[in-house]
Amino acid sequence: MKVSRKKYCLAVLFMIATLLFTACNGTDLQNQKTNVPHEDENLIVIGVSQLGSESMWRTANTNSLRETFSRDNGYFLLFDNARQKQENQIKAIRSFISQRVDYIVFSPIVEDGWDTVLEEAKEAGIPVIIMDRNVNVDDDSLYTAWIGLNFEKEGEDAGRWLEDELRGKKFSDDQVNIVVLQGTANSTAMIGRTEGFNKIAAEHDNWNILACEDADFTTAKGKEVMQEYIDRYADIDVIVSQNDDMTFGALETLSENGMTTGTGGDITLISFDGTKTALEKVKSGVINVDVECNPILAPDIESIISKLENGQSVDKINYVEEKVFTQKNVLSVLDDRKY
Repeated sequence: MKVSRKKYCLAVLFMIATLLFTACNGTDLQNQKTNVPHEDENLIVIGVSQLGSESMWRTANTNSLRETFSRDNGYFLLFDNARQKQENQIKAIRSFISQRVDYIVFSPIVEDGWDTVLEEAKEAGIPVIIMDRNVNVDDDSLYTAWIGLNFEKEGEDAGRWLEDELRGKKFSDDQVNIVVLQGTANSTAMIGRTEGFNKIAAEHDNWNILACEDADFTTAKGKEVMQEYIDRYADIDVIVSQNDDMTFGALETLSENGMTTGTGGDITLISFDGTKTALEKVKSGVINVDVECNPILAPDIESIISKLENGQSVDKINYVEEKVFTQKNVLSVLDDRKY
């Protein structure tokens, strides 16, 4: 059954590319036509809907997918960038279904609103692998597997680090004023990191979370929200920024206001993702701690697909390894960091 789906998909791809090339003689379309696989190549066709390109983390995640699901590795990759819009993702997934791809992989922008399109994929007999963020559906049989990060644990790790950092310091028993730069509203990463950190904060009566506002995981929004915090609050002790890109924006604003962070600075700065640029700032002491969020998910996704191809069962939930980086251990990973 799977072979017939591949042949059908490749035939459809060839016809689409041929029609486009006939209508338009542009170089890009010619390259697209050239890249359409022949039926006898027997490639596994993967449809990937990426939520966007909002951060360095996302770029590294996309590069991982492109490198892994290459023709040389036995795959034909159909890739779509949703540009931060759920309606674009739903449209792309429906396109993959109509082309009868072998597998659909996507990172959902938000958790809700996926039941109908995933039901369509299930009815078409196409396994769906969800990566990074999660979905909130009534029937979890609508997807085959999820692979990604334990966002709630990341939040807890950040809270435990702050707990240890404050222990024994002069202001550890005084009120600790905290502001949070949250990621995209209703995204799995934002929900998990918020819940995890708040769980630890609830154990400390003197931890005062002044504000939690959406900065959309982007540098520009991080810069904007950080300025609002500075204008609103005279005494900020800790900044929790839910990804490195927002952290970079916050650092720009803090510098413009003559404020310092990190080791020996005015404010303790906690970040998430563990990108190389941010880890350089951990090394220099500008960022106190960076909780890793590993974007290199494609090799693990390929492992799941390989098992499915061989008729093996796979785990529903799959976590990848993550670490917490400070000045004490950051040098061990900097040289080999690819993102």
